[in-house]
Amino acid sequence: MSKHRKVMVAGHICLDITPVFNPDHKGNFGEIFAPGKLINVQEAAINTGGVVSNTGLAMAKLGMDVELNGKIGEDEFGSAIKHIIGADKVSSVKTISGQSSSYSIVLALPGVDRIFLHHPGANDTFDSEDIEYDTLTKCSLLHFGYPTLMKKMYADEGLELYKIFKKAKEIGVITSLDLTLPDPKSPSGQADWPKILKRVLPLVDLFLPSIEEIAYMLDRDLFETRKAQTRRQDPVLRYTSDDCSMLAGRLLDWGVKIAVIKMGIKGIYLKTAGHDVLKPLASLSAALDLWANRELWAPSYKTETFGSATGAGDVTIAGFLTAFLKGLDPVQTVKTANLLGWQNVQKVGTVSGVQDWQTTAEMIQDDKKPRNPLVIDTPGWRFCDSDLVYHGPGDPHYK
Repeated sequence: MSKHRKVMVAGHICLDITPVFNPDHKGNFGEIFAPGKLINVQEAAINTGGVVSNTGLAMAKLGMDVELNGKIGEDEFGSAIKHIIGADKVSSVKTISGQSSSYSIVLALPGVDRIFLHHPGANDTFDSEDIEYDTLTKCSLLHFGYPTLMKKMYADEGLELYKIFKKAKEIGVITSLDLTLPDPKSPSGQADWPKILKRVLPLVDLFLPSIEEIAYMLDRDLFETRKAQTRRQDPVLRYTSDDCSMLAGRLLDWGVKIAVIKMGIKGIYLKTAGHDVLKPLASLSAALDLWANRELWAPSYKTETFGSATGAGDVTIAGFLTAFLKGLDPVQTVKTANLLGWQNVQKVGTVSGVQDWQTTAEMIQDDKKPRNPLVIDTPGWRFCDSDLVYHGPGDPHYK
């Protein structure tokens, strides 16, 4: 397979154990999980989790040649992770004796946002020496995820994370980064993320955080304000186009070439740098004019069948990166990202709903596929009837 289609997905990997609750388990969380209460559940879904598995395996199902680079312990959970991933994809997953594998218990009650009981395990010892750089030389893109859940990645003001991206740029690959929202009371939540990001982002070509993650990192007042406005709703619903534009603009100022903000049910927001800044992205060389100075917001697809949203953000990223590497334009790329998120939530397993590329490409062309309602009434934003995407002020390709 040609080099431009080979990617490495590195960083956090774990085993996800998700009990499937009965549909009648609705209501107050505290009442359902009252002390001493026995709760009957259905079979547990056991899948690999973390960016290495979620994004990596989703890209593989889309036809990409993927190298998975993670770190697990020599234990039963580690054996389960290797079994699920498959023998053909574990060559760059390191098994370390004396360390435990990471795992999560995922509580996904109907109508309640997911709750994770998480053990970081060997992810906490992952450092810049754990990247398989010889393998990376055969790739065109490195996607690294969840440094917020990996102790050495945020220690020393992100030194190890910086080393990884510095080496990747020296090798000459396109770089991509994703986060998770840290527990504010944890060491990760109290790390100086603005300082870490200022150090690392000049080496990051594509940055794909969620709106809550990046608001927490860059503007804690905004994060707390939007959270307080929710009144038990999803905080994502309260973020505005001005919020997105402000945060993405700061990311571009700090060196990111393409900023992608995942907005959950509200879809995908995209803001890109100018033509000259994008030049180093060789895969875009034939379409720089289509990517430069873009600002788009694509509504998400409506689902009638809901399995689980576990890994939805990671699978959304898999859709974006795959479309990006296949040379799709920005509008088709954000649509693909949304479509992969839609595929994910159809099933309980993280990548169970992911279709092959041909099927996905056909779905993208279906303009009648229902979207979730999205209204942007900020001056300058315009909805394009031909591509069904909002274009921001100054976007050069509004039709």
